Amino acid sequence: MLFSLAMINYIDRVTLSFAAAPIAREFGLSPVTLGYLFSSFLWTYTIFLIPVGMLVDRFGAKRVAGFGLALWSAATAATGIAWSFPSLLATRLLMGAGEATSNPAGARVVREWIPASERGVTNAIFNSGSYAGPAICALAAGPIMAALGWPALFFTAGGIGLVWLLCWVTWFARPEDAAWLGEQERQKILSERGARKADFDTSAPKTGLLGLLRKGPTLWGLALTQGCNVYCQYLFLTWLPSYLQNEKGLAFAKTGFYAAVPYAIAVALCIIVGRISDRLLKGDTGGGRRRNMIAFAMLLAAIILFAPLVDSVWVILGLIAISLTGVASTTSLNFALLNDLIRKPQDVGVAMGFLVVGGNVFGLMAPIVTGYVVAETGHFDRAFMIAGLLLVVGATSILTLTRRALGETSDASALAPQHAATSA
Repeated sequence: MLFSLAMINYIDRVTLSFAAAPIAREFGLSPVTLGYLFSSFLWTYTIFLIPVGMLVDRFGAKRVAGFGLALWSAATAATGIAWSFPSLLATRLLMGAGEATSNPAGARVVREWIPASERGVTNAIFNSGSYAGPAICALAAGPIMAALGWPALFFTAGGIGLVWLLCWVTWFARPEDAAWLGEQERQKILSERGARKADFDTSAPKTGLLGLLRKGPTLWGLALTQGCNVYCQYLFLTWLPSYLQNEKGLAFAKTGFYAAVPYAIAVALCIIVGRISDRLLKGDTGGGRRRNMIAFAMLLAAIILFAPLVDSVWVILGLIAISLTGVASTTSLNFALLNDLIRKPQDVGVAMGFLVVGGNVFGLMAPIVTGYVVAETGHFDRAFMIAGLLLVVGATSILTLTRRALGETSDASALAPQHAATSA
């Protein structure tokens, strides 16, 4: 369910990118205007993340995720009947507000359902949906638009979300309440999602966002790392089709296939990296050792710095696939590290909201900055250089700023190796 939630979320995000050419022609949009339109859903998405995180902590994942998906699916479908730039902008803003529910609710589900030793691969599966979505949309967008026009792409994407919502309302429950869950597995989940009873004592008082931020630079460091990573992600997410068409001369009909290849590779490799992280840690999640893997993944993603030196389309796609694998792995491992370091499950929603806000403050700038770069230079070289340098900054941030746990009085001791088994 989490994989498909992220997949639908990102299908709805990238529909505009794949429909950009006919929409730009119909409404007379320049690269700069397109950049603002690509970025617009992130404005409301970012504004609502922390309030939505608070709602998840208060009302639970099921209701908040269900409401959010209904809202963003309706907004996506409404994009198909837009008649002007302002109406396009309005539907994207509404979609962004609904999509703000996805990551905070997903983080709470992972914390409630997944033993600590399996969080790496679970977050990788959840996050890989955000790369499967663009891959599927890349393959389907061209035929749908060729047969039925660009509005049909948005109607289809919105309809898929409503099918997911029916499944979510029917089957999802907390492990304590899920009637379909075997008792042996239920007890394993309840006993291993937090090694200490206090780690999952939902009656304990919340630390709260301000309390978490006062615990040192850890949450700030996680958010900065997420920001540097998400900038690169949204550069690809919004501009990759246009880059392949305008810079590499690919025909519109071929763009979808070529754009799908690096995303499909990233889906598989991201899950493999998540599994490797769990096996290397061997359940020792308390020391924050996952940060070393995050730094490696970000430096791997920074290979995009070499893109301006390459002319071959297939080599470029290889570099993008490697970079997307690093970006995808960073996101899933960063989410897992947050859950490793945070003590109280009732703080997860708001902490995840803050982390994703940090990511999207950078992410919302990527389409706009890239639009100006392309308008000024006529090329994407400088855009790739900016993204690569930010990835190096993010690797430095995760290694230096995330050394303390979140939500305990004695944070420094909480990360000592002898206490590793007590963290969740």
